[in-house]
Amino acid sequence: MSARHPCSQSCWSISEESLRRYVQFASESCIQELLSASDSKRAGSGDGDGVEDGWKLLALEDGVEISKRRSGSLHVFRSRWVLKSLSPQQFITVANAIDAAKQWDSDLVEAKYIKDLEENLSIIRLRFGDASKPLFKNREFIVYERRETMDDGTLVVAVASLPKEIAAGLQPKRSNSIRGLLLQSGWVVENLEDNSCMVTYVVQLDPAGWLPKFFVNRRNTKLVMIVDNLKKLAQACPNISSPTL
Repeated sequence: MSARHPCSQSCWSISEESLRRYVQFASESCIQELLSASDSKRAGSGDGDGVEDGWKLLALEDGVEISKRRSGSLHVFRSRWVLKSLSPQQFITVANAIDAAKQWDSDLVEAKYIKDLEENLSIIRLRFGDASKPLFKNREFIVYERRETMDDGTLVVAVASLPKEIAAGLQPKRSNSIRGLLLQSGWVVENLEDNSCMVTYVVQLDPAGWLPKFFVNRRNTKLVMIVDNLKKLAQACPNISSPTL
């Protein structure tokens, strides 16, 4: 007899329609947070200490800006940069290619779609293995991904973890893994002149399990540095067809 995964009181069974309504509601807030973080009109309007609307500039190298803002006991990290001669659709196609995710995040062992709720709404499992860096070692995340095109053509991809009870009902946790929480994350890609685009990547992560908070916050800065890998991938694939968003 095959082993079954028991579903305890911390595991909720939820219909697909209820799940779809929940994700649509939750992702609206995430989309608005992402759009606010990407507001280029406020860029450069900070005070003399390099603080802009709560964002503190950490680094500005090779045209890539890295900033952070406190949110509770953790920080939200933001990376912004301009991609020349590359359309928003071309970049998002690479960033959203789940099969290629390991090319721009070396800690990732597996990325798998659990289910599609709508054409632009999916549930995904991200798994990091025993050989991953301490922040990700044996972690897994059950997240939603919502893809939207705004009226002005801006592309937004919002990603965040499902509540642990809903996640457990959809995908039982592996016995040797720790289920972390992606509190908010995603891309905003704005169209610029000359077929270029402004890319903003935002991430806030709680890996769960015991790790010193300073370590979690310090390591989060590495997450936003994956943009360099994404830049190289996107620039190497200039003729990718546009995704359906």
